[in-house]
Amino acid sequence: MNLILDLLFPKRCVGCKKLDTYFCKDCITNILQTDLVCPKCEKLAVGGQTHPVCKRKYGLDGLWSLGIYQGSLREAIKQLKYGKVKELAEILVDVTVEYWAKYQPFILDQITKDEGVGWAIIPVPLHWWRENDRGFNQSSLIGQTLSKKLGLAYFDALKRVRYTKPQVKLKGFGRHQNIRNAFSLSPNILISQSPNILLLDDVWTTGSTLRECCYVLKRNGAKKVWAITLAR
Repeated sequence: MNLILDLLFPKRCVGCKKLDTYFCKDCITNILQTDLVCPKCEKLAVGGQTHPVCKRKYGLDGLWSLGIYQGSLREAIKQLKYGKVKELAEILVDVTVEYWAKYQPFILDQITKDEGVGWAIIPVPLHWWRENDRGFNQSSLIGQTLSKKLGLAYFDALKRVRYTKPQVKLKGFGRHQNIRNAFSLSPNILISQSPNILLLDDVWTTGSTLRECCYVLKRNGAKKVWAITLAR
């Protein structure tokens, strides 16, 4: 069956359209990376940690992104979300894990250092209507795959309690207002069991969605919350 499907619908690289792969090594190599920034002020920050002066009680502790939202990485994310090429989730997670193994980013040091204290991966949820329409939540798919690779717990700990307009159609303050009070903690979830969180989403734009999710998690007992995205 797979052979027939490959003949009828051959795999093509999302970047250069090369056959036999969804994301070729050349296009992966061309992912543009940049210096990490503080998730509060978005100015350069060592390891992506929130600056001491930017820290807030219910704010993010750091931000790490694989690359810049352009070129082959942007196409890979778009095809995962809208083209429903689910295989790209594992490919992108593999690229992330390989990067972490090679460069040992600060967040990986934190996870290793806090080994005795639970870390868990939690995805940014979609509204049930949008998830049903798309058929899956790309952030959940990425989160589940990453949890297996890193050996960390995974929880669908957040839910959207109201439908919101797509953030991509809004700007600045409008994004913040659109997402405000849109999330709550799922029933029967005890954050205290895994108080340190890797909050997963595909793209960081203004950070409004991730900040709002962090607020809910910290109000419910999370100690550390790092935003982890494929692109920024």
